[in-house]
Amino acid sequence: MFEIFSDRLISKSGVLIMKNESQACTERREEITRAELPLSCPARDLRVWDAHPRVYLPIEATGEYRCPYCSTLYVLKDFVE
Repeated sequence: MFEIFSDRLISKSGVLIMKNESQACTERREEITRAELPLSCPARDLRVWDAHPRVYLPIEATGEYRCPYCSTLYVLKDFVE
């Protein structure tokens, strides 16, 4: 059983299940350079570095790649086909 508040969802045992801290319809887009490769998501310097498992994204072939966990779009600034 859950208690639903406007900004959070809490279980009857008092465990915070979800807290709404983000705006709706926002998309993260990160521009990176070849010097920052290999690309991994999430980056350790982000506040949410432990939000999902660290994955290495193969951005070199296409110049952009979307993280399958958090949907952040990474764009390689100095991409040449």
